[in-house]
Amino acid sequence: MISRIGVRTAVAAGAAAILLLSGCATPQPYDYSALRQAKPQSILVLPPLNQTPEVTAPAGVLSRATLPLAESGYYVLPVAVTEETFRNNGIISAQDAQELPVAKLREIFGADAALYLDVRQYGSVYSIVSSETRVTLAARLMDLRTGEQLWSGEATASSAENKSSSGGLVGMLVSALIDQIVETLSDRSVQIAEVANGRLLYAGRPGGLLHGPRSPKYGADSKP
Repeated sequence: MISRIGVRTAVAAGAAAILLLSGCATPQPYDYSALRQAKPQSILVLPPLNQTPEVTAPAGVLSRATLPLAESGYYVLPVAVTEETFRNNGIISAQDAQELPVAKLREIFGADAALYLDVRQYGSVYSIVSSETRVTLAARLMDLRTGEQLWSGEATASSAENKSSSGGLVGMLVSALIDQIVETLSDRSVQIAEVANGRLLYAGRPGGLLHGPRSPKYGADSKP
């Protein structure tokens, strides 16, 4: 027979364990000290590295990367000018561009910071009863004046978000077939890349960038 004291001890131990696990699961606030101190005004967006088999992934991501930064209050160097400048200097691949010393990037472009993008997922994924287009991006913001990392983040977007799975097996098969046709005929990856870029680069999101000096919210989210 279990005594009341034993029961109370077990309950207390269980509660303590739950509190401990809950405390461990609480996300820590992002450390913005480097970004606050650097106060970059202009950003150079480098050609993205491509970790996927989709050759169109870098262009699809890059074409949607500058708008969130600009609307967040930063001056963003035009992508076309950046690409032409790299070509004129013999830099053809994204890896070569991202391996350049920060001092050299500062010398060529004059920007305060550079955004290093990495495309980890891009394109459609098919299975028997489902189909989705998924884009996963990672980014680092580096100070071109000091070489210090100012911020980093990651974001994912998928066409399967908020989809209903009702309708039984036949309905799921039909839905997957329709999705596959639509995603084959249209470049849905670019649309999903736009969502992923927004989640990653718009200021004001948890763990996201702070607003830049051209934003009316500049300084409002930079308090510790």
